[in-house]
Amino acid sequence: MATKKDIQTVAAIDVGSNYIRMSIAEIDSEGRINILEELIKPTNIGKDTFTTGRISAETIHDTCDILKKFSQLIRDYRIKDYRAVTTSAMREAENREYILEQFRIKTGITVEIINSAQERFLTYKALRSYAQDYKLINSQSTLIINITSGGVEVSIYDEGSLKFTEYIKLGSLRLRETLSGLETMTIDFPNAMEEYIESKIYLLKAVIKNMHIKNFIGLGGEINRIFSRYKDSRSSETGKVFVDRKIVNELHRKMSSMSDEKIMGTYDVSKKEAEILLPSIILFHSFIKMTEAAGISVPMISLRHGLLVDMADEFYDTKGRKDALNDIISSVWYIAEKYGIYRKHASFVEELALSIFDQTWKLHRLEEKERLYLQVAAILHDAGNYVSFSEHEVHSYSIIKLCNIMGFSNSELNLIANIARYHAYDIPLHSHTNYTTLGSREKVTVSMLSAILKLAESLDVSHSQKIRKIEVDINQDNAVFILHAVKDTLLEEWDFRNNAEFFEEVMGIRPITKHKG
Repeated sequence: MATKKDIQTVAAIDVGSNYIRMSIAEIDSEGRINILEELIKPTNIGKDTFTTGRISAETIHDTCDILKKFSQLIRDYRIKDYRAVTTSAMREAENREYILEQFRIKTGITVEIINSAQERFLTYKALRSYAQDYKLINSQSTLIINITSGGVEVSIYDEGSLKFTEYIKLGSLRLRETLSGLETMTIDFPNAMEEYIESKIYLLKAVIKNMHIKNFIGLGGEINRIFSRYKDSRSSETGKVFVDRKIVNELHRKMSSMSDEKIMGTYDVSKKEAEILLPSIILFHSFIKMTEAAGISVPMISLRHGLLVDMADEFYDTKGRKDALNDIISSVWYIAEKYGIYRKHASFVEELALSIFDQTWKLHRLEEKERLYLQVAAILHDAGNYVSFSEHEVHSYSIIKLCNIMGFSNSELNLIANIARYHAYDIPLHSHTNYTTLGSREKVTVSMLSAILKLAESLDVSHSQKIRKIEVDINQDNAVFILHAVKDTLLEEWDFRNNAEFFEEVMGIRPITKHKG
């Protein structure tokens, strides 16, 4: 049994587009989470951004008032660790930087803008944690649709691994604001909205249908409130809500003929909730039609749950931490396949790069986080060949920087893109804009990791995977790379020597090769 010392009291805050929510919870040494208190307050952040592109002064003042009360509660609970995040509406607001500064100064709460990939990562962390008892994502092919105010996240798991992930700017609130002008021009607005949605997701139909999806998981905000009313026998068996496909179809049919006022009265929701229920139902209906699922499983999780699970993983290094890393790498391989990367070569370079990183740790002293950056860069280093074989490394940089890789912030993606940018002949120079915009520490990180990646790439320059394993023996004068190979490695060792100077410059020791059959 966990003692009081083993328990951490933490807070998770989601400054959302429609609501500002806070969960206060206890986390024990096994990573178990016990919710103590939850708060929710409405906000117009999303309405402001999606309508005008800016958040109004009135909304800023109202948000600060809410966060002040949250801050007081954090003090009352004597919480030392909290995490506050904000998503699409704040990301897209033109005045976001000084709004966040006002939050910090006036309330004492530092709010972090996360991108859609980080949001998806946290939500799926919660899903893995909360869904373990009914193992949905560990069985048959599973489609996960997460409808947020700003977008729809579409993912497919198969045999417990993430096979596919995409983000589309079709969130429930965004749809209402985008199509607000159209709403006044037609008496059949739901049908017009459905046509608009279909035009944006049609490219996904073939992918989803070819996967023969049997399980469908629905996530996202206000829809939980409606779906929680509709349960069948499977709901009690799993402890989660299961909504039969027929009910989804019936909800779609009914809501498509209702005004917002009628939805408010029928389902006992506020006007704000009613406005986004219709697009949410249409989106779920559009996706379930592409599957063979009997209905939608609704685990009733949220971004806040993901924040709490993430904190638990950080505090206690739980099994969920490893599962989350596996999800990241699975999603990266999906991107690699999309860009036609030669898997055998990329996988071999990935293995070599990580081996070099681990065996030369005392030269670079980088952490697990940087090791992950190197791993992703190694997998995607040849993505630029999709654009052109000429200067493909430059194109790899551009592709990776714009990728929506689950779990990484925009600044982290920029680091990974820079590491891949220098896997070939170029070295980082201050005449390169992509390099000069990095901070001092980031420049060092990029240089160290790209030096490692260069050597890993050299050791498979023939794309023939000649080397069975490498051992690195570091002495006072050199880092001796002992190559265990069954074939002639003349070409690999020649290319290795070409990149040895940069490694020595960055790490302070000369790498040399020694062949061992």
